[in-house]
Amino acid sequence: MFYKTIIKDHVRIPPKFFGEAVNDALLRMIKEKYEGFISKELGVVIDVVKVMDFKEGVIIPGDGAAYYETDFEILNFKPEMHEVVMGKIRDIAEFGVFLNFGAMEGMVHISQAMDDYVQYNSKEKVITGKENKRNLKVNDECRARVIAISFKEITNPKLGLTMRQKGLGKLEWINEEPKEKAK
Repeated sequence: MFYKTIIKDHVRIPPKFFGEAVNDALLRMIKEKYEGFISKELGVVIDVVKVMDFKEGVIIPGDGAAYYETDFEILNFKPEMHEVVMGKIRDIAEFGVFLNFGAMEGMVHISQAMDDYVQYNSKEKVITGKENKRNLKVNDECRARVIAISFKEITNPKLGLTMRQKGLGKLEWINEEPKEKAK
């Protein structure tokens, strides 16, 4: 889920930016520190939107930089359990499908790829259903549901996804469902 979040932090402005407007220097330093930042509480910080407010700066002896208590707004993506995400298949391996949905990437285990027994073709990197003959390949657009979230390794959070439920899977399959029902 995407959120706009307000954060309060002390931001360091090095002396080389003292000639800039304080608001611009603060935004530059906040972007440098926070964009791409990953944490369990925030998820992934996509962008620093704006500086909302800041107090008078303080210079700490021995450092020479100014520190400002600052409130700013960020755009962040924090995955939620059971959330439905749209993405593109980045890669397929023997054990599953890697689905990229912009801010993050998740893995669909081979057993969760479709409601059928599947075969993996390593030469073509394609997963094919044994009965329904549907296939998944790199760059296919898919809809999946988040079924597991782990921030155990902060720099590389893990998301487990499923595409076995109704309304999930390759977009072509989802669009075919109403047509099949009509028949």
